[in-house]
Amino acid sequence: MVNYRLTSMDGYADKMGELVWMLQHARQVTLNEIDSLTKQALDFLSDSQANSIGALLSHIAAIEYVHQVISFEKRDLSTDELSKWSAALQLGTQAREAIQGHSISYYLEQLANVRSDTLSYLKSKDDDWLYEEHQWDNGVTYNQYYLWFHVLEDEINHRGQIRAIKRTLKQLNM
Repeated sequence: MVNYRLTSMDGYADKMGELVWMLQHARQVTLNEIDSLTKQALDFLSDSQANSIGALLSHIAAIEYVHQVISFEKRDLSTDELSKWSAALQLGTQAREAIQGHSISYYLEQLANVRSDTLSYLKSKDDDWLYEEHQWDNGVTYNQYYLWFHVLEDEINHRGQIRAIKRTLKQLNM
């Protein structure tokens, strides 16, 4: 059952707990959208330039992983990490070729593993950490709160794409 009252999650600092609630709520809604999808539905491409639902799910996990590295480890992806996540981060041609043939359990596990690490990291931080400012190489300033807002924003955006693909699948009786 979905809770429609934004509250602070137990075990976290006040604002951090609210952020965690939002992350968890967004994820639960995403999971509700995908829980019964077949491999065929996960791999479906509506045209030669489209991304599949599977690729979008891997992208959601990859974006969260990248934000873990940036915000908790204060570094960019290593060569090995970039190799592992590149197709999911880039989407497009690379993802169409590399991300296919997986069952829903593969994507659920990928999302759960990344999220588990996020929750552990966030539990160790206080509210002041959210407002810590850093600067990109191009001189643009950001804070941790924005990074994690972007994780939410990205998932919600791609969930909209997933819903559109599911409507197409329904019209095609797939």
